[in-house]
Amino acid sequence: MMQDIILRQIGTDDVEELQKIAKETFYDTFSPHNTEENMAQYMATGFTTEKLTSEIQNENSEFFFALTKEEVIGYFKVNLGDAQTELQDKNSLEIERIYVSKDFHGKKVGQILYDKALEIAKTKNLDYVWLGVWEENLRAVQFYKKNGFVEFDKHIFKFGNEDQTDLMMKKELK
Repeated sequence: MMQDIILRQIGTDDVEELQKIAKETFYDTFSPHNTEENMAQYMATGFTTEKLTSEIQNENSEFFFALTKEEVIGYFKVNLGDAQTELQDKNSLEIERIYVSKDFHGKKVGQILYDKALEIAKTKNLDYVWLGVWEENLRAVQFYKKNGFVEFDKHIFKFGNEDQTDLMMKKELK
């Protein structure tokens, strides 16, 4: 399976494909644990063509697709500098999103995406990689712990009418 996965950087021509995989994977990940109203509200605003195009065009963000047989099965987004959502440390890289289609969970696609994000950070000679992950997303929390991340803080993520706690995690590279 792993040899069939190709990573390709995402450009503005890919915004419709990005929107499709982003909505699908977000919904699959979070709908079992959230109200329909909060999901609908986020789905309507979080993945608009305008928002995703603006994110792709940000010179301090990079997106990559994971593809198998030309089918998009996952993606990731990393941020540098002022594109980072919180810390904005010039010596760090934020992994803002890693999502994989549920049909490909457990097939190392997330690991391939993560490894590419780490490679980007190492190539740029950064000190550490960090991210925020919802404390209820146990699959993701375990994935990051397995990859050497440790919790260093928490923050509140406003999701519809709920305050949810994200664990802030980091991995030192130096």
